[in-house]
Formats: sequence, C-alpha cells, structure tokens
Amino acid sequence: MTKDMMVKSLSEYFKKEGGTMDLPAYKAKGNDVPVKDYLLRRAFGSWSRVLSVVSKRYPVDVVVTPEVKEAPAKKKAPAKKKVEKKDVK
Repeated sequence: MTKDMMVKSLSEYFKKEGGTMDLPAYKAKGNDVPVKDYLLRRAFGSWSRVLSVVSKRYPVDVVVTPEVKEAPAKKKAPAKKKVEKKDVK
C-alpha cells in the first residue's frame, strides 16, 4: 500500500466518522480502521504529520450543523400561603 493510498483511505474514514481524530481515539477503534496507526506513523514519522498530509492532499470537509436546543418550560413559582396573624393577649 502506497502512502497516497493510505492517506486517501484514511481521509474517507475520517469523513465517515465525522472528522479527524487524535491518536488515542484512532487506536481505540481497534480493527475497524482502514490502516493501522503504526503503519501510518512508520510511513510519515508522527501522527501530527499524518494529519497534516491528510489535510493537504485529501481535506476532510465535514459540515457540522449546530444543535437546536429547546428552551425549557418555565415552571410556575409555588403560590405563597397567606399567614393570618392571631391576636395574642
């Protein structure tokens, strides 16, 4: 597998996952990744270089839509009880 093939498959994987990821997150995926992390680091030198090459050759453009949060329903304050004063003599 050439370096270009590795970078292309990694870029497609990042697009499928929703964006780039750091090394521990990539390692945590186990056998579900297209190229093992040690092969990438051996070919490019470090993980930061791998991400640099991916961003230059096959940029990962992921459109992130902001989540719309609904306003919580306002709760009515509990009604205050009227206290009657008793005449004490």
